Amino acid sequence: MFDPSTKLLIVDDMMPIRKLVVKVCKELGFTNLVEASDGIQAWEQVQNSQPPIGLIISDWNMPNCSGLDLCKRLRGDSRFGKTPFLMVTAEAEQHQVVEALQAGVDNYVVKPFTVQILTEKLEAIYKKRIG
Repeated sequence: MFDPSTKLLIVDDMMPIRKLVVKVCKELGFTNLVEASDGIQAWEQVQNSQPPIGLIISDWNMPNCSGLDLCKRLRGDSRFGKTPFLMVTAEAEQHQVVEALQAGVDNYVVKPFTVQILTEKLEAIYKKRIG
């Protein structure tokens, strides 16, 4: 699993959802958490973060810049292209899952989710990207 000190960026336009994801991530032992309310804020944080963002958990549907667009931007930038990215969304249609995976999302969680599901998805990303 990811080191608990990994800097984790949680992106969602709905504060209650962000707070829920923060709570779950703290339960999983993460200690360095930052938040953004859309893909534009998230991109700014990714570019300016010290230490670098080591993991992104993002919603898909947000104003200004979607999670999918954020992922595409990350994957298109050699500085951040390998940043682990978990999409958390209500979008569950097969074509949407395929679209997200083609854009470079490492894994996909459909809302609502449990701590166990989030843990399993994060472990799978860790094995794929790091371990």
